[in-house]
Amino acid sequence: MKIWTEDTTAILLAFVIIALALAAFLAAPFKEVNDSLASFETTSAFSLDDWQDANSSGNAFTAFLSDTVNQARPGRWALNPAAAFSLSFLVSGGIFLVSLSLLFAVAAKLMQRNMAEFLKGFVFIFGVSVLAYLLANQAEFRSMGLGYALWAILLGLVISNIFGIPDFIRPALQPELYIKTGLVLLGAEVLFGKILAIGLPGIFVAWIVTPIVLISTFWFGQKVLRIGSKTLNITISADMSVCGVSAAIATAAACRASKEELTTAVGLSMIFTSIMMVALPAFINAVGMPEVLGGAWIGGTVDATGAVVAAGAFLGDTALNVAATIKMIQNILIGVLAFGVAAYWTTKVDASTDRSIGAGEIWRRFPKFVLGFLGVSILFSLLYEMLNPNTAIVLVENGVLDFTSGMRGWLFCLAFASIGLSANFRELKAQFHGGKPLILYICGQSLNLCLTLLMAWIMFYKVFPNITNSL
Repeated sequence: MKIWTEDTTAILLAFVIIALALAAFLAAPFKEVNDSLASFETTSAFSLDDWQDANSSGNAFTAFLSDTVNQARPGRWALNPAAAFSLSFLVSGGIFLVSLSLLFAVAAKLMQRNMAEFLKGFVFIFGVSVLAYLLANQAEFRSMGLGYALWAILLGLVISNIFGIPDFIRPALQPELYIKTGLVLLGAEVLFGKILAIGLPGIFVAWIVTPIVLISTFWFGQKVLRIGSKTLNITISADMSVCGVSAAIATAAACRASKEELTTAVGLSMIFTSIMMVALPAFINAVGMPEVLGGAWIGGTVDATGAVVAAGAFLGDTALNVAATIKMIQNILIGVLAFGVAAYWTTKVDASTDRSIGAGEIWRRFPKFVLGFLGVSILFSLLYEMLNPNTAIVLVENGVLDFTSGMRGWLFCLAFASIGLSANFRELKAQFHGGKPLILYICGQSLNLCLTLLMAWIMFYKVFPNITNSL
């Protein structure tokens, strides 16, 4: 049995990144920061950045990791793209490229692939990712919510379909390895303590509505639209109802959807997420919807976690907190969804009358990286409970999680660029035959919007108004 599969390698890479972050942002400065916090009345009065500047000689490792990730992306610009390329970006970007290349080259070696061939292609994909971040940081594009994920996949599609893909790039086109590593890192941001702060209303919004929408959309695709591919149907349904690309990746792995089907689901998600993260807050403000209700609605319907945070911020801090927490609760369903789809596909869809499929096949299809996601979530939830609340905010939330979320952004960007570079318009055209995937997504999301708003109103204002008043 092969030990270093794509899933186990993704878990290993994520844990290496987390170990570096814990060593740099928690272990090294813990005593000094813990003691320093005692002299401040509030956590907000203490700045980790100021502390790092004052103690840079003794905590060079902390400053190095923080600067490398945060400054490796091009800066913001309006008219002249050259303004985005500072000296610190060139230095940090170069160091980051070398470090990330070596990390994934070792991963390629573990999976019995040629390291030298992987490195040549990886540099090109990294360059596409930098361009995606550059476009995302343009002032007008940024205001419209056109993030790096959309630009990465669009740039990849343009390059692959107009210019073609040189053979040297192909060994590094590993979108699932990049995104699975990023999804394991995402587990660090799904903290059970924060979930309990919202409590039962958020659980009802995320865990009751989501399965109803998923099953209803899949049924609609099969019985009404009669989509030919069940794997395309379930991947789009999961993408739209659960949490966007993360759910699509887990579902595609569980049901063994094709690369083109996954690309179709991801493309639809990117387009509608960009629209909804701007349109939904504008509508909520226009109708005067309460902030808690608006945040719950956003958290349960907007696909990507980053887009949820951005959309919630348009309404206010309370809406942002409610939206992000409900999305965290929803993200937990990734593991449940992956297991459910794997079990259903092996016992119902792919099963034949002359043979039975047991638990072993379900386990083989189950995306193992989900276990890494859950393990990291439990680890960081326990870490938060063990630390002093102020220390946890300063060192874990503003230190470790700031670093891992920055790394996750880069990994997702590499994955989206790889998806675009791997895709062919002629192959994708077949997936959109008759416009059925688009109709499926629109109808499913419409149901999702209606049910989530209704459930949020019932739970936050009728069943648990005391919790709402305390937020």
